[in-house]
Amino acid sequence: MPVLATPAVHLPEHVITQRETLDLAWRLHAGHPKIRLVTRMIEHAQVTKRHLIRPIEETLHHSGFEHRSTVFAAEAKKRVPPVVEQALAHADLAPRDIDAIVFISCTGFMMPSLTAWLINTMGFPSRTAQIPIAQLGCAAGGAAINRANDYCRAHPGSNALIICCEFCSLCYQPDDLDLGSLLSNGLFGDAVCAAVVRGDNNATGVLIDAQTSHVIPDTEEWISYAVKATGFHFRLNRGVPDTMRGFTPDITAFMRTQGRDITALDFYAVHTGGPRILEGLREHGGIPNDKLRHSWNALTDHGNVASVAVFDVLTRIAANPPGEGAVGMVAGFGPGVTMELALGRWTNGNIF
Repeated sequence: MPVLATPAVHLPEHVITQRETLDLAWRLHAGHPKIRLVTRMIEHAQVTKRHLIRPIEETLHHSGFEHRSTVFAAEAKKRVPPVVEQALAHADLAPRDIDAIVFISCTGFMMPSLTAWLINTMGFPSRTAQIPIAQLGCAAGGAAINRANDYCRAHPGSNALIICCEFCSLCYQPDDLDLGSLLSNGLFGDAVCAAVVRGDNNATGVLIDAQTSHVIPDTEEWISYAVKATGFHFRLNRGVPDTMRGFTPDITAFMRTQGRDITALDFYAVHTGGPRILEGLREHGGIPNDKLRHSWNALTDHGNVASVAVFDVLTRIAANPPGEGAVGMVAGFGPGVTMELALGRWTNGNIF
């Protein structure tokens, strides 16, 4: 049975605090009619700091879509390999043991995918399957786990490597005064992660028992990018805060098919989309707030790091593991509006 091994997460060296974010908002947008609303929403998000790949002065300057794409490629090639090496070590594997690479990013675009460069650079077999995913946003962390699990189940004994590379700061648009864009300036951070789904159970992590995907009908405009000459412009609909009201009946029904109660799992690795996601799981799903503490802490420490978020939470769970056989879920939510969810049991494997 495939096991999602303990992830490796990298946070860039440049940091911006919530206080600095609020000061910038007032300095740059003092005349905006909704600046007080925006700053209150940023404060409510409870993000004390975020990590950036570049100093804030460079981040605030829009150097053009072409240059930003160049920065994305250069920073990815610099930051991804060490994280991959750490993830492989967690799974007790080498590059030659990997059969597929699932590469995720919603904040930069390369063709060929970074997977081709990694295969040529890090010694992965030339037969390695490449599975790049670019348009699922924050839900892509959960999708990566599910697609890697699909691959390993379809090819018994194989191993799949997941890589998420999210440089949200490269999507900053200084002239975009849309409310959703302004809010995103205080919520999203940069991060890179990697994790192996190993085809046997010979690793510490989550044995994946079942998975599901779901799209809430007629919500494709709720979370989106407007693609313009200046790049990706984040758009957020006022309906987003009610996302969990739409998803929790489906999560509850799925859990029942697996003989589980959504409120009674041992651990929850839920992506840190913002306070309303976590509050909604408590209000509509009945999940105790203490069981979501790892997600709350990840949100506070790093903000929303898009597809990396669920892996950030998983590293916190792994630091104080719940015990052999503990049951938990991994869930990501994003554009569509899409949910990707996996249900599994914690295992300590037999390699540590």
